[in-house]
Amino acid sequence: ESATAFGCLVSDMWLGEFDYVSPEAFHSVFGKRHPAFSRRTQHDAQEFLICVLDDLHEAFKEVRAQLCQGRHSPSAGASTRSSSGTSIITNLFEGQLSYGIRCLKCEAITNKPESFIVLSLPIPSSRVCSLQDCLECFFQPDTLTRNNQIHCYWCGGNQDATVKASITKAPPIIIFHLKRFAWQDKHRRKLSTTVCYPFSNLDLSPYLSTSSDKNTEYSLCAVVNHAGDLDYGHYTAFCKHSVTKHWYSFDDAQVTKISDSEVQADTAYLLFY
Repeated sequence: ESATAFGCLVSDMWLGEFDYVSPEAFHSVFGKRHPAFSRRTQHDAQEFLICVLDDLHEAFKEVRAQLCQGRHSPSAGASTRSSSGTSIITNLFEGQLSYGIRCLKCEAITNKPESFIVLSLPIPSSRVCSLQDCLECFFQPDTLTRNNQIHCYWCGGNQDATVKASITKAPPIIIFHLKRFAWQDKHRRKLSTTVCYPFSNLDLSPYLSTSSDKNTEYSLCAVVNHAGDLDYGHYTAFCKHSVTKHWYSFDDAQVTKISDSEVQADTAYLLFY
């Protein structure tokens, strides 16, 4: 299965016996489970990442549940084995948002929780902005009117409302997706905006709910880059070694050590903190 193939890929990478490692075996196994990704065509890295993490979550959740079943409840059925809904993937990557919805007529506030693995951030500028600008844009209050009105439980009818998101649970590893592929004038295009992102001390406390830890700071550990346009592109990655703290560029069969200054790139598409 894909989880086993992924484990073999990670082992080959960390054993250090090769100048580079091809993910061909993992891709082959993964493609059998997800035929959409088996074809040699252009795919979106964010969609692929979410699919891989979901696959690993399901695999690790089953293994954990089977171990528990063997120790404590040998007669439990298959539906019980995956009832916990947690795995090492959710423990590391899953966060929780809360959307505070306030009715503008009666001022009643309701909260709608929503889990996330990747936060997709809008890019508020066409030329240059910062990751902080993207976060501010994502978390700024929005007004729901006309066709977007809410049905207020307290008023008993459709009303205008404001909605504001906050983070109620920040994951140990948070992934940001920069929404470079956007609609403009009924046409989809790629935004080449330079997004400046910090390497350390990314403070998410302004976006945390009052009940959350206010000392949450993150450091950059990896970047996925996309060069090209909508119809043709090339993905590369920058990754920080967890022991040496050196940055490396992964470009197909070319794995090279790079300077910190090279990590700030106009092609950044996914950021891992």
